Amino acid sequence: MREHDTPVRQPWIQVIPPEEAEGLLREIYETTRKKRGKIAEIHKIHSLHPESLTAHMDLYLTLLYGRSPLSRREREWIGVVVSLVNRCAYCVAHHTDALRRYEKRETVIQQLHQMAWDTLEEPLATLSRFVEHLTREPWSLTPGDLDRLRAVGYDDRALLDIVQIAAYFNFVNRIVLGLGVPLESEEARQGYRY
Repeated sequence: MREHDTPVRQPWIQVIPPEEAEGLLREIYETTRKKRGKIAEIHKIHSLHPESLTAHMDLYLTLLYGRSPLSRREREWIGVVVSLVNRCAYCVAHHTDALRRYEKRETVIQQLHQMAWDTLEEPLATLSRFVEHLTREPWSLTPGDLDRLRAVGYDDRALLDIVQIAAYFNFVNRIVLGLGVPLESEEARQGYRY
């Protein structure tokens, strides 16, 4: 197990907690709380550059909640696949919590966590293989990889969203892993708007 597989207790940089926030940061925290239900550690890590939290949240809300041919289940699924590949325990936990609102079969969640793509139904099997490939070796993708997604029902707009969502989660995983964003307890993770 790598060091990043174990949640840490404190981030590795200074973070301004909501109760100490002033001015623009306080406003942005309040806006984020209204949109998400509460302030997560991934939100707090932006505290030294509050505008980056606003940009981050705008991208997150657009990709995960905006118009898309992808279902919310598929979008959260992509997030969990990317986070599993990157061994980002923080995002695996948060987005498995969200995915459970849309995927009620615990056996399917277990298959996902085992990265057992060949045991999954379509289109999830092909989607998972593609997202893993994009995360591990993006330079080796070819048009044929997109054709496999088309063959299981994804159109070009869906392909765009798949790649953008996978890229977003790679971005967030690297913030979490690069700055030691601590994972909240299971109890503390309750109350987010998914």
